[in-house]
Amino acid sequence: MSDEIRLPKPDYATSVGVQHHVCEHDGCSKDAGWGFAKPKQASHWFCFEHRGEGEKFL
Repeated sequence: MSDEIRLPKPDYATSVGVQHHVCEHDGCSKDAGWGFAKPKQASHWFCFEHRGEGEKFL
């Protein structure tokens, strides 16, 4: 028997490193697969339906 404390490993719903983004359109909470950003600026994420709104961030 060991005196070391062992914490349980967390169970992830998705692989480590996979990021989930939510559409930034008001009232939409769908997964966002389209990211828009200029170099060295934060990305803005939109779903397929609202991806046209991301063009203004390019």
